[in-house]
Amino acid sequence: MRRTPPRSLAVFTAAAGLFGLVTATPPPPTGAEAVADTSNAATVFYYTKTKNWPATYLHYAPDGAAWTTVPGVRMTAACTDWVKLTVDLGPAAGLQATFNNGSGTWDNNGGKNYALGTGTITVKDGVVAHSDPCTTVPTTPGNQATVYYSTASLGWTTANIHYAPTGGAWTTVPGLGMDPACTGWWKKTLDLGTATGMQVTFNNGNGVWDNNDSRNYALPTGVSTVKDKTVTTNAADPCAAQPPDTQAPSVPAKVTATATNTSVVVSWAPATDDRGVTRYQVTRTGGTKGTTVTDVTSTVLSDTGLDERTAYTYTVKALDAAGNASAASAPVSATTGDKPPTPQTGRPLGTDPREDPIYFVLTARFYDGDPANDRGGSQHTKSGNAANDDPMFRGDFKGLVEKLDYIKGLGFSAVWITPVVLNRSDYDYHGYHGYDFYKVDPRLESAGASYQDLIDAAHAKGMKIYQDVVYNHSSRWGAKGLFTPKVYGVRDTQWSWYYDEPNSAFEYDGLTVETKSGKSYYNGDLWSTAEPSGNTCVNWGKPTGGKSAEGYTLYNCQWPNPTSGMFPKAYYHQCWIGNWEGEDARSCWLHEDLADFDTESAPVQNYLIGAYDKYIDMGVDGFRVDTAVHIPRVTWNRRFLPAIQERVTQRFGAEAAKNFFVFGEVAAFVNDKWNRGSVNHSAQFYTWKERKEYSADDEKAAIEQFDYENGQGTGNQPTSTNAFLNGNAYHAPDRSRFSGMNIIDMRMHMNFGDAPNAFHNGKDSDDSVNDATYNVVYVDSHDYGPNKSSERYAGGTDAWAENMALMWTFRGIPTLYYGSEIEFQKGKKIDCGPTCPLATTGRAYYGDHLQGSVTASGFGTVSSASGTVATTLGSPLVKHVQRLNQIRRAVPALQKGQYSTEGVAGNMAFKRRYTEGGVDSFALVTLTDGATFSGVPNGTYKDAVTGETRTVSDGKLSVGAPGKGNARVFVLDLGGANAAPGKVGSAGPYLK
Repeated sequence: MRRTPPRSLAVFTAAAGLFGLVTATPPPPTGAEAVADTSNAATVFYYTKTKNWPATYLHYAPDGAAWTTVPGVRMTAACTDWVKLTVDLGPAAGLQATFNNGSGTWDNNGGKNYALGTGTITVKDGVVAHSDPCTTVPTTPGNQATVYYSTASLGWTTANIHYAPTGGAWTTVPGLGMDPACTGWWKKTLDLGTATGMQVTFNNGNGVWDNNDSRNYALPTGVSTVKDKTVTTNAADPCAAQPPDTQAPSVPAKVTATATNTSVVVSWAPATDDRGVTRYQVTRTGGTKGTTVTDVTSTVLSDTGLDERTAYTYTVKALDAAGNASAASAPVSATTGDKPPTPQTGRPLGTDPREDPIYFVLTARFYDGDPANDRGGSQHTKSGNAANDDPMFRGDFKGLVEKLDYIKGLGFSAVWITPVVLNRSDYDYHGYHGYDFYKVDPRLESAGASYQDLIDAAHAKGMKIYQDVVYNHSSRWGAKGLFTPKVYGVRDTQWSWYYDEPNSAFEYDGLTVETKSGKSYYNGDLWSTAEPSGNTCVNWGKPTGGKSAEGYTLYNCQWPNPTSGMFPKAYYHQCWIGNWEGEDARSCWLHEDLADFDTESAPVQNYLIGAYDKYIDMGVDGFRVDTAVHIPRVTWNRRFLPAIQERVTQRFGAEAAKNFFVFGEVAAFVNDKWNRGSVNHSAQFYTWKERKEYSADDEKAAIEQFDYENGQGTGNQPTSTNAFLNGNAYHAPDRSRFSGMNIIDMRMHMNFGDAPNAFHNGKDSDDSVNDATYNVVYVDSHDYGPNKSSERYAGGTDAWAENMALMWTFRGIPTLYYGSEIEFQKGKKIDCGPTCPLATTGRAYYGDHLQGSVTASGFGTVSSASGTVATTLGSPLVKHVQRLNQIRRAVPALQKGQYSTEGVAGNMAFKRRYTEGGVDSFALVTLTDGATFSGVPNGTYKDAVTGETRTVSDGKLSVGAPGKGNARVFVLDLGGANAAPGKVGSAGPYLK
């Protein structure tokens, strides 16, 4: 892996009790704008008026050389209030400096020392600049330019302007020191003579330059501002006191209200304001509860728990930060219906998600509790599924409810299920072709086994439900309630077997056969053999020149196409993806069956926020976010993630919102830290908040963010110590910059060909993740195996045991794809679409292995089992994962602890600690091979695997190799509530 070197290398040396920081500073940028300074001297001016010292000494060290003897060299008078000293730097490019009065009073820049360059340097009250304060330069009246430069996002403590008037010479590097103007801004007024403009670059005086990405800045006369590479000419003074904000936002427009049962979704277009809208107030009248006013920050409100068959009226006001409110919008009304047949009683469990190992199921392939809702679809015969009597929609919520005890008996307390919304495509059992995002797919529900029933049943057993959600795309039929295209092609004699005739009385629900043809669930593909009125598709019905696999003529508009005109720009993107690490990966279609939402569009945002509010209200415990990388991070951070937090907080409180678990699929199928150098397409990138402001327009902001972060590169991304111990000590994590989205650990996933490789690669990425203790860790899934393998993992039982031992003891949340506990379908192709039977793939039906009854007495323990499921539960990896879950539950450090390998000798060995709320749990872990732990706390340690007790008196504990798949987990016995558990569970095929 190519690593970017740091800009400077810092080491510390001691001098008379002071610390000198020696920094190797890189040279200034080359090119026409950077005229080399050949001087190896620095003339340092120091401002004395505010010190009132009788004498001033400069104590310094040229870069790479020793410090002067304390107190240093006495500085001489320069002019009123200034002293100076010229220092010969030899080959050095700068110096470290402190100042003192010769009698023990020091100015060492708040303990950081001053890092000074060459040439003329001034230090005034902690501010470093580059100009001679004692020289008055006579000026000839001419054209002037006043430049304001913002360093708010750069962290510079000084700024210099290096410039060349049009037709003139460049100033000497580093240019002229700019004057502080106001917080985050520097100012300089320049006399340009007869020139009407200039070329400009900026620097911090210590080798860090802003040359507008090698283009320089072209500035005219007059006042200009430069902020984050954006130039504003004829600008207002950014430091002038702003007048009070008295302008109210515009009145919200396009307000709509739609009722479903006893809920109403209200949405509106964003209002505008000269300084930005901060919130909206929605006023509701009607019903028995009287008038209510609700504040929201998004442009959608899901109003639930209303009276039945009652008219409600809504108006919306927009407010800004100053409290100015717009007039109320035009009122809109909606009338509720009957209460839903199943009361929405759900409430998330609200506990720390790191406590809950995850079991991942494709609901339609797990267990068939109700054959009445099975459906094969149009590809049932062609796929080969019919020959196996294996419809694609086979498993359901009823089956999942019936087998929750199997999952609990394995030890899992969270179930990740595939998307539940009504899907629409020829092969949509997986759930990722969403059509009606407000409706649960009836092919998953049964009488007495609705989605709400599943959530409530899981919660009753202490188990969470994580719902897979899709914000990036809809089905190729669009999204019901937002936009549904009406035309898909020509129904001639060749295609009559596939396309339906019009039937306005039929509404697609995935379950019901269209009565006119009597054969299809997908009426609406084609409306007539003549071009329909209102058609927007380009070249409708004309032959493309191609043929289908059957030899049939293909026609334009027969299949969805982003460039065809079928899908309006207001709701859908208009291009095909070309570069998976480019901006178009976020703004173009991935596939014809995945019509790409314009997620920067307010109507789309409102539609999706309103839809997923419904499932939050049902009490789901978190969202797994599909294709998260294909939506700009700034859109997630501005719109969708705050909307999730706001809704959970509104419904269930702040603590539930804190633990509502959102984890995104940022698919980076590479074996390195950053996805081919593209930070915007790397998983860890999505765990961070934005670090600068972008345009208010979401589409512009997405481009600005992409360009800015790509320009920052991999070497300038934020870092975190949240996953790491300080020596042996746990420290409170800093989550202030957390975006709200955790991630699937793609780095470990891609490297799980063997456990040591996954371990070392995972460690390498953890400093770039906001908090890697929340990473979701798995070996394979419904998409890929390690190293982007298209087959389910087939490394062998011993390798599986070793992988599991790592996942259950290392940082992160262990996750198992259904059936891996018996190596189900190992080596089989995970997904081949309808070109082969599902029974031959990694998405095969699992229910045959679950026949019989099972009762869990706890997490990881089974009190009774009969039939085939009893055989399944007897598998060696089942026994292994049961005990791993028991041990993990008994040791808080393995659930939520930070980790370190400092002082640890061993291939897969580490120490973990969690200290919070009266809990203090410290564990030493080694997997497969032996290890030696040095510098650990003295005391008694007990192994959770064998029960062995060790007493440490010299800070060292050595452990022999336990063998592949085995582990040793020595827990420090701190007594009382923090006593080591000793041996947990019974010896099994691997943990023994």
